[in-house]
Amino acid sequence: MFFVCILTLNLIASSVSFAVEGLVNPKKETKEITVGGPDADIPGFTTRSIQIAMDALDLKGGGTVRLGPGRYEIDAPVKLYNNINFIGSGSSTVLHKIDAFRTNFVIDADYGMFKATVKDASGLKPGMGILLYDDVHNDCWDHTTARITSVEGNVIYFDSKLVRDYYAAANGTITTSGSIIEGNGVENVRIENLVVDGNKSNNDIISGCIGGGVYLYRARNVIVENVTVRNFNGDSFSWQTTENITVRKCEAEYGTGLGFHPGTGSDTTCIEDCRSHHNEADGIFLCWRVQNGTFRNNVIYNNGRFGISIGHKDTDNIFENNHIYENAQHGVNFRDETEENGGHRNTFRKNIIENNGSTEFKAYGFYIGGVTYDLTIDGNIIRSTGKGNQVGAVFIGENALRIVENNNTISGHPAVTKQK
Repeated sequence: MFFVCILTLNLIASSVSFAVEGLVNPKKETKEITVGGPDADIPGFTTRSIQIAMDALDLKGGGTVRLGPGRYEIDAPVKLYNNINFIGSGSSTVLHKIDAFRTNFVIDADYGMFKATVKDASGLKPGMGILLYDDVHNDCWDHTTARITSVEGNVIYFDSKLVRDYYAAANGTITTSGSIIEGNGVENVRIENLVVDGNKSNNDIISGCIGGGVYLYRARNVIVENVTVRNFNGDSFSWQTTENITVRKCEAEYGTGLGFHPGTGSDTTCIEDCRSHHNEADGIFLCWRVQNGTFRNNVIYNNGRFGISIGHKDTDNIFENNHIYENAQHGVNFRDETEENGGHRNTFRKNIIENNGSTEFKAYGFYIGGVTYDLTIDGNIIRSTGKGNQVGAVFIGENALRIVENNNTISGHPAVTKQK
């Protein structure tokens, strides 16, 4: 058995090497591989074309995959590896998610399995990315993401074990919706100069815990720069259980979820010079245990819920020089948490927070709920100029303590409202 496994791995490595040698100029140093267009090393505009380049550079310990201008048809997440630079040609490089194919299970798909039997496999092919769920398990970490390895009749085989028991009677579903760029367990990665188009009207929603237009999980030392994610059915940018992630000069627009979603124990996040707008949920959502982060020079507006949302153990972060305006609810919202789990010791300096709220929701510039301690709100402009429905600058809940306010310029509504 050991010999068979080693032989199989060698065959896989050889097949990748052979594929690349057939497409890449053999005289060229393969620390950089170009993709897309007749002059590229790999001329195709598909997920497979990009992934061949990624796999080849992974065998060599890293390098740069450089995409030419064009529209790339994405049917599975582009899988990143350690020490990879994934660089586009700016706004002319568009990763477009193809229309999803959806079908149901006919037999329950149980925890730990690598296969499912479906009603209709006609739109499923090896290499495609898939999302599995049912009506009972359809939130956050309940989803399973995988890549199809083979299709035999109506039986689908894939490369990741199921994380839940999914029931055929509960609308058990397989869909080819999913992330577009994905880094799982990667280090020292750069993603730069491209557009992600999620084609949200033709894809199923995916939880931001396990997916996004750009999705990182258990990643370290990653820079995402000058990347736009638009029209994604879920969170535009999501990174979970990470360390030292920098997202710079990026844009999250017209998604059905959150614009930027750092969470699940992400330390030393930096979001700077970004724009988040017209997303159905929050512009920036700090999930659980987002700590020691820096959020500066961002523009956050016209989102369907809060501008910035902070909660469960989200502590010791700095927010400065952000412009937060015309979001449907509070500009900055501290969620209702217990003392042990509160979003303590956060600092806001030199932000402009204005005109939040809507006809359905009376908003505050800052809403401090829960048992939240030791916030600094210093040198901000907090105002209403007649737009929106922002009725006050700072609302302090009855259990919030040691809220320090200094040098703020407040106009158009009351300065501080304290709940008794």
